[in-house]
Amino acid sequence: MAKMTILGSGGFGLSLALTAWKTGRHQVVVWSKFQEEIDAIRADGEHKQKLPGVKIPEEIQLTSDISCIQGSDILVFGIPSSFLRSVAKMAKPYVDEKMIVVNSGKGIEDGSLKLLSSVITDELGTDRLVVLSGPSHAEEVARSIPTTMVAASKDRGAAEFVREQFASTCLRIYLNDDVIGCELGGALKNIIALCCGICDGMGYGDNTKAALMTRGIHEIARLGVAAGAKERTFGGLTGIGDLIVTCTSVHSRNARAGKLIGQGMTPKEAVEQVGTVEGYCCCSAAYELAKRLGVEMPITEQLNKVLFHGGDARESIKALMIRPMVDEQEELDR
Repeated sequence: MAKMTILGSGGFGLSLALTAWKTGRHQVVVWSKFQEEIDAIRADGEHKQKLPGVKIPEEIQLTSDISCIQGSDILVFGIPSSFLRSVAKMAKPYVDEKMIVVNSGKGIEDGSLKLLSSVITDELGTDRLVVLSGPSHAEEVARSIPTTMVAASKDRGAAEFVREQFASTCLRIYLNDDVIGCELGGALKNIIALCCGICDGMGYGDNTKAALMTRGIHEIARLGVAAGAKERTFGGLTGIGDLIVTCTSVHSRNARAGKLIGQGMTPKEAVEQVGTVEGYCCCSAAYELAKRLGVEMPITEQLNKVLFHGGDARESIKALMIRPMVDEQEELDR
């Protein structure tokens, strides 16, 4: 029986814990920095805020002692991007070279502009790292609703092992060696989903959302290719697949926060009300990365103005609509 330790007791961390536990092949441990969160889950038998109605069985160990990492076969990071590096530093003394490390978070580190797998590698020095990503809202994964994901790694053996440990009749996992593409797709789709939510909040329709999603995936792929990703990755689960679910789902925190902004709430107030909104967290980093790589990202640029520079969303939509006209095929071929 493999030991799996998951760092982060939020919705997605717990959904992965449940998925692993249901296979009957694992000893599952979930760590949280906050003992009060652990106590509340045990007292209620569920995470009332993140996964209401989903029972967390007693067999899943919950702890705030990070030394629980010791002896793990798989170590999963389910940590928001802004806290990932600090948690990785805490974990380092208990990580050994045999462990396969998995990152399930989505984002870009502010300041360094590094992808989250690079942040983990910086701190742990591991080569056995797998990115687990795709269209997979925790609320549905936890309830065993059929879901597909991607295990991306340069180490195919590590990716295959992760697939074997999580795969079930409810979770199908594909392999991919394009770590950069899979991570960027997962991070940047949150920006587009936030934009779609803003447009919903302002009362715009499906035409607008379709335009944002289509031009959004083009924008994401353009940055991805410049960063070293494979263009075809963005036509897969971690690209268009994750974009679709995050822009359209009732579970999307990014879309929900965007809708509040579109209805007149300040970006800061919207994020405080919704909780972790990765599109907000990584927008400025994505914009800075685009400038560093010389890539034009007009949607991201306009959202950055709205979120952090007092920009008006309606004026941003207008600015996007009156950009110089181009031939679509020529632009897609660039």
